[in-house]
Amino acid sequence: MKFVISESAPKPAGPYSHAVVVEKFVFVSGQIPIRENGEIPEKFEERVKTVIENVRVILKDVGLDLENVVKVTVYLKDLSKFNEFNKVYERYFKNKPARSVIGVSDLPKGVDIEMEVVAFRP
Repeated sequence: MKFVISESAPKPAGPYSHAVVVEKFVFVSGQIPIRENGEIPEKFEERVKTVIENVRVILKDVGLDLENVVKVTVYLKDLSKFNEFNKVYERYFKNKPARSVIGVSDLPKGVDIEMEVVAFRP
């Protein structure tokens, strides 16, 4: 196992790694819409982009990109934003990995979206 702390992504908010590499799989911890400077974007679309970009830079640190993602789990505080989320998501995930979207009552730092992924190393 290899534990990954990315220098390119916002620092973890707790005692965990950005990702863990186990053989051919990479498990990326839940990412929230915090930018490197600690800012949380105001618009929902920008928050979705920020979450995906945080995932992307972590994957890049282990030599992968979004096309290597095989499973996505998304946590949304407001499921009425599901369609708005999908519009942004489909611009990034052309390979259409398996996915779950789960409605939740709360998330860290009061954000409204969190995403974790599993990627495969060919």
